[in-house]
Amino acid sequence: MTSIPDLMLNNGRQIPQFGFGVFLVKPADTADAVSTALDAGYRHIDTAEMYGNEKEVGEAVAKSGLDRADLFLTTKLRNEAHEPDDARRAFDASLTALGTDYVDLFLIHWPLPTRYGGDFVSTWRTLEEFYRDGRARSIGVSNFQAHHLRRLHTEAEVPPAVDQIEVNPYLTQDELRQFCAEHQITVEAWSPLARSGVLKDPTIDEISRRVGKTPAQVVLRWHIERGDIVFPKSVTPARIRENIDIFDFELSGEDVEAISALNRNERTGPDPDKFDGLPRRS
Repeated sequence: MTSIPDLMLNNGRQIPQFGFGVFLVKPADTADAVSTALDAGYRHIDTAEMYGNEKEVGEAVAKSGLDRADLFLTTKLRNEAHEPDDARRAFDASLTALGTDYVDLFLIHWPLPTRYGGDFVSTWRTLEEFYRDGRARSIGVSNFQAHHLRRLHTEAEVPPAVDQIEVNPYLTQDELRQFCAEHQITVEAWSPLARSGVLKDPTIDEISRRVGKTPAQVVLRWHIERGDIVFPKSVTPARIRENIDIFDFELSGEDVEAISALNRNERTGPDPDKFDGLPRRS
């Protein structure tokens, strides 16, 4: 297997372009799934306090015997903890659950300026504290729209390193991705397979047959070709290994364009401008 490429973030740090996500993975299944992923060569693990499985991620990391410096760990601030003091307590709790004294990336999970009594800019300034003291090597956001990012661009001192958003062939997010590119914000794609909804698409099926890869591998490779960070999730060992086996082939420019043309602006998760903050989605 060809090694997983790294991308350079806007603060000069490297991030693996491919990783393992644990959204909707039950806590009882998480440690085994993460252990399988680490054995298969994954070195980037994406979790969140809202997922309820940080502790099990930490257990798998500890059990792996891998050097902490060889791993990239991401977690996220829960929606109920946007007030500065709440954010500080939540961040400390995440570090404890993960069994580490720092995370490689810490994100505001959703932009919630009013529901929990705060403004995401003030929340962001608290994340800047974690960045400056080194306990969060990079900081970023998740599910932020361009108008949210514009506020941070004008009001924050440290720009977000990433925006983790829903991206898949049925939701290509071209305008938001272009905004991020113009402001050196790296895009991470959640729900990269549209909850498997794109895997039976005739265009993807035709390409998969031609290149000798599964539809899931073709879609994950499409994300890689477009420059996004992607972290599929599974609890099935064979599928975990299959998903990472995408670095021995490339898609043609025509194939990338054909998959991108499938866009329907169709979400599998909430619209960030309408989400009420309840922990139902990534």
